[in-house]
Amino acid sequence: MYQNLAILAVFAFIYSAFARGVERTWISGPIIFTGFGLLFGPLGLGILKLDVTNETLRTVAELTLALVLFNDAASADLGELRRSLRIPERMLAIGLPLTILLGFGVGVLIFDELSLLELVILATMLAATDAALGKPVITNKAVPAKIREGLNVESGLNDGLCVPILFIFIALAVSTNGEGGGMSHALHLVTKEIGIGVAVGLVLAVLAGWMLKFSAKHDWFSEIWMQVTVIALAVACFAGAQSIGGSGFIAAFTGGLLFGKITTQYKHVLLRASEGTGDVFSLVAWVVFGSVIIDKAIGHMNWSIVLYSVLSLTLVRMLPIFLSLTGTGERLPEKLFLGWFGPRGLASIVFTIIVLNEDLPGELTMAVVVVCTVFMSIIAHGITANPFAKAIGRRPIKHIP
Repeated sequence: MYQNLAILAVFAFIYSAFARGVERTWISGPIIFTGFGLLFGPLGLGILKLDVTNETLRTVAELTLALVLFNDAASADLGELRRSLRIPERMLAIGLPLTILLGFGVGVLIFDELSLLELVILATMLAATDAALGKPVITNKAVPAKIREGLNVESGLNDGLCVPILFIFIALAVSTNGEGGGMSHALHLVTKEIGIGVAVGLVLAVLAGWMLKFSAKHDWFSEIWMQVTVIALAVACFAGAQSIGGSGFIAAFTGGLLFGKITTQYKHVLLRASEGTGDVFSLVAWVVFGSVIIDKAIGHMNWSIVLYSVLSLTLVRMLPIFLSLTGTGERLPEKLFLGWFGPRGLASIVFTIIVLNEDLPGELTMAVVVVCTVFMSIIAHGITANPFAKAIGRRPIKHIP
């Protein structure tokens, strides 16, 4: 244990010393983290020997995702979002269902061993995009504000929306009494997941905002304990919703949006510490991904899995997004940019762990497809983030009144 801890601590220190320099290159943090896990894990030098259970991995991945969602939502420019709401609105209402449908269709052509419901589950697992992997684009000021905010909101909400959809198809897949009981149970889950998630996020954000304003008025803020404020609230939103049957991801994002609105004057000071904590969680999650998860999956990969992964990152994502933006006035480069930057990451991994607990016949194939897709996404989206952001930033953007 101490050897693993020492290795991770030294790596984290070295990366922190050169992080700004890395951000200016075409190599992203997740590429380095995953590469470090591969190099020092069983597939490489074998020095890093992590014994990680599914529950531990799920906890780390969920907390990382919740922190990133809360931070990105709280940092969102709501004024710009209101002016360009049509982009995330179209991507979520039209693009997301079409992505799942096209992913299902491609799966039917490639995988004979998966049932129809398992193919829908796989498509849903890979429909969710990762706010953490998309951060280099969302935070890059070279990217026009309406595109950054559009991707921020889409990545923040689509994984939360995919949770109840995933549970619908899981309930149908494991149901023993056909369409009746399974569908009824699934529809109940949809209402419960979304409703509770939104309610918990909003209520906690309102209470937290009121308490912080009261504290600021009486000059009760502590510079040391301010480091904990947003982290604790983000975890409370996520865990609170999860504990009573709601979507913690929706709670984290909606809570973050309202918290950012309520605490406009000092939110950036409060968010600084939580962003650092989220980055540390992300480092650990991707090192584990490289050293443990890829090691377990690589022996099961084949050409059909690689083909589906490539199509999932390109055609299955980009065509639905392109079609969903028809009529918005966006130009071809903007549509392609929005379609391309749908990285797959922590949300898909969390979904995989959920599915693995259901003992479905095709769970191994589905898990390996997700691992392959996420690994490709880390590399492809990490390498293209800065160059594509600079390219889209040089283009004049057409503003639609």
